[in-house]
Amino acid sequence: MQTPHQHSKDFLAHALRTEIIQLGLEIPDHVIPNLAAYAKSLWDWNTRLNLTRHTDVQQFVERDITDTAALCPHINTDEHILDVGTGGGVPGVLLAILRDDLTVELSDTSTKRVAALQSILDEIGLPLKIHHQPAQQVVLTAVECNLPFHTLVIRAVAPLRKLLTWFEPISDSYDRLLVIKGPRWESEKQEARHHGLLKTVTARRIASWPVPHSDTKSVLLEVKKRM
Repeated sequence: MQTPHQHSKDFLAHALRTEIIQLGLEIPDHVIPNLAAYAKSLWDWNTRLNLTRHTDVQQFVERDITDTAALCPHINTDEHILDVGTGGGVPGVLLAILRDDLTVELSDTSTKRVAALQSILDEIGLPLKIHHQPAQQVVLTAVECNLPFHTLVIRAVAPLRKLLTWFEPISDSYDRLLVIKGPRWESEKQEARHHGLLKTVTARRIASWPVPHSDTKSVLLEVKKRM
């Protein structure tokens, strides 16, 4: 029996399309081959380096594509986006595929992950800039170059308290964070407040969606500097 990454891109595209339709996701049909190419390359690399736990079509659509699709309505046209701690490229690579109007850049501090992701991007022909340095430095450098980021997207990187420890001090240097969180988001927000990290920024839930095959929901938090 073939593992998912051994299937052809056409087979994967058909399987992705079927799963996307079943879940009722609004994904443009013309991007599905690009999603398949990315999945195939990601899963191939995943046999050598742990980049993702979502290694079949169902998990990839239910978690990775669903989460990224939930971001899309909350991002304006032509925004400059940084994916913080991109790992295997979710949600940044998927966002770039779903929204070709955006300028998406990726950051990660792991040399191995950056090298693998660069190889994946080369293979699928997606010319995104990857920064091999902490995201805070990427953000500050972008401001110095007069090309600031509008939105930093963050998924499965760290608890909210830690994220705010990193990014609250430089909240003048970007417009907002969009953070995908699971069912513990309220306790994480309470912990951040307890440590005084919500005095200069607000963290507001702006969307939620069910996690398939569970009774939990994912949420999208928008973190912005208080006016």
